[in-house]
Amino acid sequence: MRTRTLGSTGPRVSALGLGAMSMSGSYGEADRTESVATVHAALDAGVTLVDTGDFYGMGHNELLLAEALRGRDRDSYVLSVKFGMLSAPSPTFGGVDGRPAAVKNFLAHSLTRLGTDHIDIYRPARRDPDVPIEETVGAVKELIEAGYVRHLGLSEVDAETVRRAHAVHPVADLQIEYSLISRAVEAEVLPTLRELGIGLTAYGVLARGLISGHWSPHRAGRPGDHRAASPRFTAGNVEHNLALVEALRGVAEAKGCTVAQLVIAWVAAQGEDIVPLVGARTRERLAEALPALDVELTADDLAEIEKAVPPGSARGDRYPAVFMSTLGVGN
Repeated sequence: MRTRTLGSTGPRVSALGLGAMSMSGSYGEADRTESVATVHAALDAGVTLVDTGDFYGMGHNELLLAEALRGRDRDSYVLSVKFGMLSAPSPTFGGVDGRPAAVKNFLAHSLTRLGTDHIDIYRPARRDPDVPIEETVGAVKELIEAGYVRHLGLSEVDAETVRRAHAVHPVADLQIEYSLISRAVEAEVLPTLRELGIGLTAYGVLARGLISGHWSPHRAGRPGDHRAASPRFTAGNVEHNLALVEALRGVAEAKGCTVAQLVIAWVAAQGEDIVPLVGARTRERLAEALPALDVELTADDLAEIEKAVPPGSARGDRYPAVFMSTLGVGN
């Protein structure tokens, strides 16, 4: 497994990370036994970066990972945890809480659920508009100094917020959506990260499965799958977006790889400071994703990919309207 370093201050991790969100119901019911087996398969393949959020399944995901990681050498993997998103039993989005006292409370619960004495990278999932980012990351800094956290991360914030946070404590990486059809990060955020020596962990590299080469409109509307509410998956948009995928399929076939491998490789090719996160919840999907690291893209390949999917060519926002306002950058 190839490795990359998250910025100038962060840990060295596998060049491909595992995002665990889909194992806790966000895309419909997931098989727990298969989820645990997928985590094991990832670790056995050399994946060391595992990403979760304390709000994934309202703690379900952390408990699942605790089971999957039990018995593994704690130094053999890097845990990235997001915090701060609020919900209700319904569940409904209840906003963001970045108050220092809440940060420490969130961590106490995560440490218990995960069965560990420290988190490797701890990050607010979104910026709390009512709390200065300096106060939120200042609380994480105190947790780092106390030994409960190893590194500070950020998630879905703009370039100005990155600078303000980094002035309080060095930021290891920013986690943000980045894919062939979500490229807003390229304008200001990515140059700022590189100026400051901050890494990028890219989630949504397959656009929640939309550009994986496996999605079809008849899959929409399955119970518990929140993609039914995602603008890019709605009627009128999804057909256009899947036409882009078919254009990519020809490029992938010429390279002797799958569409999913091609789009993961594209993200990885954007810089050694970028680590794609793959949200595989089955061993089958993980096994498809791993060879993407061996797909070498030439300048001609990159040009063909850009021709098939030009920047801004996707239709629909990447999140429903209620969530778009919480993001540091757009589509």
